[in-house]
Amino acid sequence: MRRSRADSALVAPSGMTARDLLNESIAGLFARPGRMVLTVFGTVIGLAALVATLGLSRTAGNRIVGRFDELAATEIVVSPKPSAASTTIDALPWDAPERVSRLNGVAAVGNLSNLNVGSRLVAASPLSDPQNQTAFKLTVSAASPGLFRAVRADLRTGAFIDSAHSIRADRVAVLGPNAAERLGITRVDQLPAITIGDDLYLVIGILDGVARQPDLLGAVIIPEGTARRYYRLAHPGLVVVETDIGATSLVSRQIALALRPDNPRSLKVVSPPEPQRVRDAVQNDLNLLFLILGGVSLLVGAIGIANVTLVSVIERTGEIGLRRALGASRRHVGQQFLLESTTMGFVGGILGASLGTLVVVVVSAHQQWTPVLDPAAPFLAPVIGGLTGLVSGTYPAIRATRLAPVDALRSGT
Repeated sequence: MRRSRADSALVAPSGMTARDLLNESIAGLFARPGRMVLTVFGTVIGLAALVATLGLSRTAGNRIVGRFDELAATEIVVSPKPSAASTTIDALPWDAPERVSRLNGVAAVGNLSNLNVGSRLVAASPLSDPQNQTAFKLTVSAASPGLFRAVRADLRTGAFIDSAHSIRADRVAVLGPNAAERLGITRVDQLPAITIGDDLYLVIGILDGVARQPDLLGAVIIPEGTARRYYRLAHPGLVVVETDIGATSLVSRQIALALRPDNPRSLKVVSPPEPQRVRDAVQNDLNLLFLILGGVSLLVGAIGIANVTLVSVIERTGEIGLRRALGASRRHVGQQFLLESTTMGFVGGILGASLGTLVVVVVSAHQQWTPVLDPAAPFLAPVIGGLTGLVSGTYPAIRATRLAPVDALRSGT
């Protein structure tokens, strides 16, 4: 743009230094402190949300790893699946517990099968409880001796099924607490018995609870050998494995080959996700939610800075004309407004980082968590705020530089 002759006559050589520019920018900011505070507040909220996002997601992720359910993290369940070539089901071997127990990292393993008893009902034996003649449709399960340890079963009274019961195919049973309550059996010292259809079984134990396989709470559990002889059980239904902490991933990769080296793909191995993956998933979800909120708040703050800077340019048109007449160049005028908007963003970043860090600490203290902060977030927030202010003030600064000194002086008078 070519200067008019009048403009050239009014513009003197500039003697403005960087210090003068800084002083003028500070004076411009504090000319209306209320407006500046409200403008900075939008940036504070946006950057506080961003800092709190990173801190809370890391804190929550760390909490998940710290309190990750040990039971879920150490359980593997193996079951047969339909063959890809046919509708038949490839069976699990009977000696699955022995094979799996040879793997490093296996703490306990047992077979579990739900039996098809047809229309047979379960009732307390009239010999042990003449008053209770009610029969129920209860789940009847077969278990190998190691299952009770694998599911972390607690015994209320009596004893678990052992290998001798299975080898002899004894007609004995262990009741889940819910099944025992329905059958009216509370103790085993008087040798209570139940009937499954027409077959009589001696109750040798009552469970107090199980940590895994909650269906056992309402089941009648008989020895696996008994189920093979009297119910023609063809193969185990499930293999339940408890591993040492940290060994689940390794065991889950080896277990199918150990059980069915001829066709490992015929088995379905269900193992828990690694805690790291769970933490990453939660962090990603939290990051997405809060980053959107923080981004919207930051956008509102940026629009506020741009609007206030533009209004300031309009209100200070006479001042701009006077500065130009006293020798300030277009570059100095633009730099002043850019410095003002950048300063507002930078201050908002500092306050936002402080507020976001405080939010993380307060929430963590309330939830009794250990706060985990991203070390870079408090330092990047002022930089992001400054860049936001710089971008927001670009258009108002350009508009200020385009004001001709004579027209600016006329408009400001």
